[in-house]
Amino acid sequence: MKQGTNYSNQRVGIFVDVANLYHSAKNLYQGRVNYAELIKHLVGGRQLIRAMAYVVRSEGVEPQQARGHARMAEKDQAAAVSLAPGSANGNGDSNGGPSSEASFFEALEKAGLELRMKDLQIYAGGTKKGDWDVGLTVDVIRMMPFLDVIILVTGDGDYIPLINYVKWGGGRVVEVAAFRRSASSKIVEAADEFVNIETIPRAIMKARYKK
Repeated sequence: MKQGTNYSNQRVGIFVDVANLYHSAKNLYQGRVNYAELIKHLVGGRQLIRAMAYVVRSEGVEPQQARGHARMAEKDQAAAVSLAPGSANGNGDSNGGPSSEASFFEALEKAGLELRMKDLQIYAGGTKKGDWDVGLTVDVIRMMPFLDVIILVTGDGDYIPLINYVKWGGGRVVEVAAFRRSASSKIVEAADEFVNIETIPRAIMKARYKK
């Protein structure tokens, strides 16, 4: 990993794996991410072209007979949004229902993020699928011609092939931002620059979790 240099004329694209950040903030700090402060720090005076956040809605159930599993899936998703403004810790639905989920998404948009959404899919055997690995990868490759710097906000080592492609196939700078203690050591090394979210002032906000 090399230490990068910021130039004001660099065109920056930010791609945020929201689920990865949520779990890291909760497990490490019992808190949540202040996305507005995070984005401001990552841009660092450069030209922000796109800032994308990848999220999963809890309503998606497939096929029809899997509806018996929907309630459990909704609880899982509710946990991931319970810290958002308007949730159980604010003025919204204390059960983490649709209103808290919508409030969480709204908070992301107010922070300057463009949302990419998909429904959580729950199959007959109880298997759940809601990852954005492929979608995020495709978006990065599509936008790469218009960007000088790709910033991946995730600690997931599954993105290492993407990082290598963008660096060596596209000639772009790749920065990774994540919680150092929960990030894959390989993704830290693969990045041109690694930003430890734990060291960014005001990037983490303490919050209470309902038991």
